[in-house]
Amino acid sequence: MTGTSIVWFRDDLRVHDNPALSAAIERGGAVVALYVLDEESAGIRPLGGAARWWLHHSLESLACGLGDLGVQLVLRRGEAQRVVHELVAETRAEAVLWNRRYSLPERTVDTDLKSRLRAEGTDVASFAASLLHEPWSVTTGTGSHYSVFTPFWRACLSRPTPRLPLPAPLEAAAETASVPSDDLADWRLLPRAPDWSRGLAEAWEPGEPAARRQLQEFVRGGLADYDRARDEPGLEGTSRLSPRLRWGELSPFTVWHEAVAADGGGRFLTELGWREFAWHTLDRFPDLATKNLRAEFDSFPWPPPDEYALAAWRSGQTGVPLVDAGMRELWTTGHMHNRVRMVVASFLVKNLLIDWRVGEEWFWDTLVDADAASNPFNWQWVAGSGADAAPYFRVFNPMLQAEKFDPHRTYIDRWAPDSTGEPIVDLQATRRAALRAYDEIKRAR
Repeated sequence: MTGTSIVWFRDDLRVHDNPALSAAIERGGAVVALYVLDEESAGIRPLGGAARWWLHHSLESLACGLGDLGVQLVLRRGEAQRVVHELVAETRAEAVLWNRRYSLPERTVDTDLKSRLRAEGTDVASFAASLLHEPWSVTTGTGSHYSVFTPFWRACLSRPTPRLPLPAPLEAAAETASVPSDDLADWRLLPRAPDWSRGLAEAWEPGEPAARRQLQEFVRGGLADYDRARDEPGLEGTSRLSPRLRWGELSPFTVWHEAVAADGGGRFLTELGWREFAWHTLDRFPDLATKNLRAEFDSFPWPPPDEYALAAWRSGQTGVPLVDAGMRELWTTGHMHNRVRMVVASFLVKNLLIDWRVGEEWFWDTLVDADAASNPFNWQWVAGSGADAAPYFRVFNPMLQAEKFDPHRTYIDRWAPDSTGEPIVDLQATRRAALRAYDEIKRAR
C-alpha cells in the first residue's frame, strides 16, 4: 500500500481539473488535503477584506467536495514551509503535491520547500493548473518575455491547443486517521463589527459547484453576444468569471474548452489571453504592484494626494455619475464592470492626479477577484506606466463614456441615481494638468 500523500491547495480550490489532487489519488493510499493561510512568509501580501470573505466560503465548499472523495481538508495557519513540513512529519506522508504558483514570494517558498523535502526523502511533484501557458513557455525569438499583448497572444495561439481538463476523481481516497485542523471560523476571515458583506452575499455564491453552474449559464446564454454586450455595464454582458479563475474554482483549461465548444470563444478567449499576459508580466517584473514598469514614470511629479478627493472617489461621491456608480458597485458587491474599472482608474490617476498605487491598494482590499498579477497590471495599463500601456494622454472622459456605454443610464440609475453630475474637479482643467505633468517626464528623458 502506498503511503499518505498531502495535496497542498492554494489558489486552486476545486476538485475538477486539479492535477495535484488527481495524481495524489492515483498514487493510492491515504490523501490529506491542506490549505495554509500564510501571512508570515517573506513578501506574502495579506489578502484584502473582500478576498478574505470569498476565501472563507470557497474553503467551506471545497471541504464538502473533498469530503465526497474521502479526503479531509486540513486548515493550518502560519509560515507555509514550517506548516507543510510539520504536517509531513505528523502524517508520515511519503509525497507532497501541489499546483504551481507564479508570483515571486510564493515561488520562493515552493522552491525552498521542494528542495528541503526531497533532501529528506519525500517525493514532491508540482503541476501546471492555473495558466494555459506557463511564463517560461512563451518567449520571443531571442528568448525574452513579450512586452506587447498582440504578438504575445499570437504566439500563444500558435502553440499546441491547451490540454483538455481533467475530470474530478471518481474513486475515493483510502481512509486516513483524522488530522487536527484549525476551525475556519477561528481565522476570522469574515467581517465583523461591522459586517459589511451583505451585498457580497447577495451578489455571489463562492465555491466550485456555483462556479461550474455560472460557466454553463454564460456559455449557453451570454457568450454568443459577448463581443457586443461586454462594454455596456447596464447589461448582463460579461462572464463574471474573474473571481472563479482567481480562486481556482474553475481552471482556465475548463473555461477555454467550454468556450471553444460553444461557439469558438471569439473575443472572450482574448480576455483569457489578457489574464495570461498579466501573469507573464508579473513573472518578469515581480514588483508589479509597487514599481512602474516604465522607468521614466519614476519621475512623474505626483502631488500629495488630496484626501478629500480620495475619500470622495472611494465612497462614490465625486459628482461624476459613472465613476460614482462604479465605486458603489465595488463597495457593495466586491466587483466592478471592466469598462467602468478603466474609467474610475483613469479618473483617479489623470483627473485627481493620485498615484496609481493608491488605487491599486483600494482595489486589492475591495475586489473579490484581486490577484497579484491582474490588479496591478491593469492599474499600470490605465496609468500609462505599464506593459502595452494606454498612452498617458489617453484620458477616459467619464461623461462621454457614460453617454456611449450607458446611454439609458441603466447602470448609473441602479448604483448612483443621486450622483449630481457636478464633478468635484474640472474635468478639462485636470486633464490639462495631467498632460503637463506627463510632458515633464518626457522632457526629462
